[in-house]
Amino acid sequence: MEFEKLVQSPIGLLTIVSDGESVTALRFGDQTRGLSDCPILERAATELREYFAGTRRVFDVPLNAQGTDFQRSVWAALQEIPYGKTASYAQIASAIGKSAACRAVGSANHRNPLPIFIPCHRVIGKNGTLTGYAGGLSIKEFLLRLEQ
Repeated sequence: MEFEKLVQSPIGLLTIVSDGESVTALRFGDQTRGLSDCPILERAATELREYFAGTRRVFDVPLNAQGTDFQRSVWAALQEIPYGKTASYAQIASAIGKSAACRAVGSANHRNPLPIFIPCHRVIGKNGTLTGYAGGLSIKEFLLRLEQ
């Protein structure tokens, strides 16, 4: 069974999705198919509010991101990027032992089902430029400024 919760944030509405035991997705905007709440969603919403208030730097809520082994390795590497820091696609590729896989890292980043919780906004181009983000570059820029 899938549970959903809408949360208001400084970047607009966010839809949090859970399987009842962990958070499985975070979507930008109202992308609910029908709201039904559960305790894990309340916890996730609280942690997001704390993050946006600047009082939370690490999320503790259980996450369950579904993807390929490669995608999950990229997402695990993203979670190692410290709050307030950034890394390039090349650095992430190197961190997972696939130095030549920069484009594949970008693709995995794009398919991250848990943006913010798994901080794909912290990944930038090799030359320091902001690159694509599922929520849009203005949201990516906002999140990076929030963490400074």
